[in-house]
Amino acid sequence: MLPIAELHLHLEGTLEPETIFAIAERNRVSLPYKDIDELRSRYAFTDLQSFLDLCYANVAVLLAAQDFSDMTTAYLDRARAAGVRHAEVFLNPQAHTARGVPLREVMEGVAGALSESLRTHGMSSGLIVAFLRDESEESAMATLEAVLTLDVPFIGIGLDSAEVGHPPSKFARVFERAQAEGLHRVAHAGEEGPPDYIWEALDVLAVNRIDHGNRCLEDDQLVRRLVTDQVPLTVCPLSNVSLKVVNELSSHPLAAMLERGLKVTVNSDDPAYFGGYLDDNFDALIEAGHLEPADLARLARNSIEASFADSRRKLQLEEELDTALAEQDGTAGEWGPSPAAGQL
Repeated sequence: MLPIAELHLHLEGTLEPETIFAIAERNRVSLPYKDIDELRSRYAFTDLQSFLDLCYANVAVLLAAQDFSDMTTAYLDRARAAGVRHAEVFLNPQAHTARGVPLREVMEGVAGALSESLRTHGMSSGLIVAFLRDESEESAMATLEAVLTLDVPFIGIGLDSAEVGHPPSKFARVFERAQAEGLHRVAHAGEEGPPDYIWEALDVLAVNRIDHGNRCLEDDQLVRRLVTDQVPLTVCPLSNVSLKVVNELSSHPLAAMLERGLKVTVNSDDPAYFGGYLDDNFDALIEAGHLEPADLARLARNSIEASFADSRRKLQLEEELDTALAEQDGTAGEWGPSPAAGQL
């Protein structure tokens, strides 16, 4: 098992149907599905918006800090089983405060669980506050200012939700404010949106990483920029298939991105909705013939280097990776298709 970091994970997208029903019962929230099977039957998406509609409907069960803590802990449990040693997770406060949930309940519930992740799960972690790009810049700025007033740790900001028609430049002031606060900055770009959105994220928002970034391959000059600057791309293969960004995994551009020298990482995005967690993504890529053993080691190292972990933690993870590689015999080993327990 190679130590790896997950850098593109939406906590709201980890709510499994069983968890949704359990929290709904606790909070006496009525769901528009008669049972878990009916809910699962709706997990056939045609595009990003069809997924967002269902995901935002399901988060209606989250009302108190305990709900957010339970959601986060459930992810940590599953991520540990997948071999994750460091996780940087997204949270969308606007999706909850718009429903009347107090911001402190949202932030403290998640941050409380993450603060114990190294002790309880052997995983270091960090929280990234993400803004809904289909909302206004004013709403994002108000959310950022409100979060900054709380005594709740977070490491950076992100930009997600409906991409097309909402370019990164729309949030220039918010990212400038975050940069002044010393926060890390990431943004979804080049998933459904054009390569121009990646340029804007780099040049207007001054991001440290690009989330997704698949469509960079349409622009050779952009690829050269990303390779030269070694800008990390947090790619999500099973998500891309589920949302019809690619037709099937066999046509996924990951192998081409590696061949071009891009600093890509593999992540699970919204695993409860897209058919799998991080180990499931690797298993699927291996079965599709996209990855060789050397690629797996490279992706693991990329994830550590691209993380916002401090230098001491990165050194620990890199040493773990070097040790694991030294113990391998040159075959896929435990990186091959996994059994039900699902470990890398």
